[in-house]
Amino acid sequence: MSNAPRATAPEDRIPFPKMLIYGIGAFVNNLLGAASGGMMIVLNLGFGMNPALVGLLGALPRLTDAFTDPVMGYISDNTQTRWGRRRPFIFVGAILTAVMFVVLWALPEGKSDTWYFAYFLGVSIVFYLAYTMFATPWVALGYELTPDYNERTRLMGTQNFVGQLAFTVSPWFLSIMNSGRFFVDENGEADQIAGAFGLAVVIAIVTIALGTLPAIFLRERMADLAESEKREKASFADSMKHFFKGFGITVKSRPFQKLAITALLVFNGFMLVASFQFYVIIYYVFGGDEARGADWAGIAGTTGAVANFGIVALMAWLGTRIGKRKALMWGIGLSMFGFAIKWFCYQPEVPWLVVVPMPFISFGLASLFTIVPSMIADVVDCDELETHERREGAFGSIFWWMVKLGLSGALALSGIMLNMTGFDVDLGPDQTARTLLMMRLFDIFVPLLASGIALWAVFRFEITEEVARDVRAKLEARRGKT
Repeated sequence: MSNAPRATAPEDRIPFPKMLIYGIGAFVNNLLGAASGGMMIVLNLGFGMNPALVGLLGALPRLTDAFTDPVMGYISDNTQTRWGRRRPFIFVGAILTAVMFVVLWALPEGKSDTWYFAYFLGVSIVFYLAYTMFATPWVALGYELTPDYNERTRLMGTQNFVGQLAFTVSPWFLSIMNSGRFFVDENGEADQIAGAFGLAVVIAIVTIALGTLPAIFLRERMADLAESEKREKASFADSMKHFFKGFGITVKSRPFQKLAITALLVFNGFMLVASFQFYVIIYYVFGGDEARGADWAGIAGTTGAVANFGIVALMAWLGTRIGKRKALMWGIGLSMFGFAIKWFCYQPEVPWLVVVPMPFISFGLASLFTIVPSMIADVVDCDELETHERREGAFGSIFWWMVKLGLSGALALSGIMLNMTGFDVDLGPDQTARTLLMMRLFDIFVPLLASGIALWAVFRFEITEEVARDVRAKLEARRGKT
């Protein structure tokens, strides 16, 4: 049997420039995500705010996502305008997000911690509301750009590739804010606070210039299909009833549950040890030498990031050749191999080997964010066949809400895991043998276990290419070809 993909009908193809435009939305989304978290170090270093308060400011506004993400998905699915369901929100959301990001960093000097905390918390909540207005419809838009099984994978591979470019820029944010080469205070001197505001302005300009492009140039292919679009205006109570009914249908979808479990475990298994592995590298491989350990951890991370570009392209290609499920299983499997070989590569005698596992580990997230969004688009088709509604916004928003909820738990658990090893910062390089062993075991076997369960969930995913094409044929027979 040939592994060549079935030919995509001309009307189902997305021109490459439009794929790039959708990918530009991913770049903006990732840029805002990296900046909203990465720039917060200024609150501690620049304003002297207590680190515990900075941590709260990072966590509390995101709790609103538990409500706003699904609500925005519902609103996007059920809005009727002459410009479509998604595009008005993407356009306005990009502009509002940019404006609020500048307001967020327009911080005067000389205020108290309480003042900064209250200001930053209040503006952050509004910023994330605007961010949700942009990001949730943008995600949903990608699910409906084409009904073709393989073209969806090519689209998501392109957007993931372009989106990764943001992470080549974001590691330099602190350097840019500190350097004084770009932003200075009123006296013309380097100032981190002025740098943060200046960088926020630049990011805002980029957000408006690029974030509005998907709204301007992309077509909502499924905008007129869903019966939910044809419903008469309902009362608030009826709308809430419809929202919760749709929420329940979404979370009960068994294929969707498997994808959500996969994302939760692969992504958060990685995040659990993302910072944890620094301790292993510094205290086990480099015997407590923080400078050398940090340098090599940085080199390893950069190696993984660079490899990620090629891996994204490979996984998109592989998904069209052997099917999405098999491609995702290969990606998770290679990532598990990368975690496993840490036991042999993280060795004090040959410290440069810390670089070797990273390209393999990168397969996990690269395949996850290339293949799974394409699979969710197939789930949306199956859902339409059963419910007569197009609910891309609901599936996309609930999926990402669950991932973010898991991320909060992963970040909290990573600290608990470190305490469980018996690590004592006062001991410096003199950590006990038990501590070092527990560090290594957690660093390797926690993500291995999480990825192993995810692999089982993917194996049981029931929507193959044949099933997806059969569902599409039935939908087209019922609604007319679109």
